Amino acid sequence: MFILFSVLYILVAAAMIVLILMQRGAGADAGSGFGGGASATVFGARGSSSFMTRATAVLAALFFVLSLGMGIYLGRSGTPQPVADLGVMSGATVPAAPANNAPVKPVASDVPQAPVVTAPAANNTDVPAAKQDAAKAPAEPAKK
Repeated sequence: MFILFSVLYILVAAAMIVLILMQRGAGADAGSGFGGGASATVFGARGSSSFMTRATAVLAALFFVLSLGMGIYLGRSGTPQPVADLGVMSGATVPAAPANNAPVKPVASDVPQAPVVTAPAANNTDVPAAKQDAAKAPAEPAKK
């Protein structure tokens, strides 16, 4: 049943796209209002809606109703997937958690490890003293 509605949904969407692309826009007749045609208004005398406009409106309403109906159908009678159905992963086993919470030592690998740097001893000051090299200071400001 859902497959039938899905196929109808796709057909309605495709027909709506085709009908919308086949219609002329309102701006297509804009030039006729400035002396190019016999129209009394800027956007042309349209009169009642054409067949394509009405067909597009009917298809849009059908598309909306199908969208709403399929959403309600799946929300109420949609069967949830069983947890045991994992496809390829169904044969995988979950490793047991380690008994202790001690950190695990890394296994020797080809990736080099960064050296461990210890923090410098505190000098009872919050900000270290600034060291300025007189030889590296510029003699005069740079010119532009």
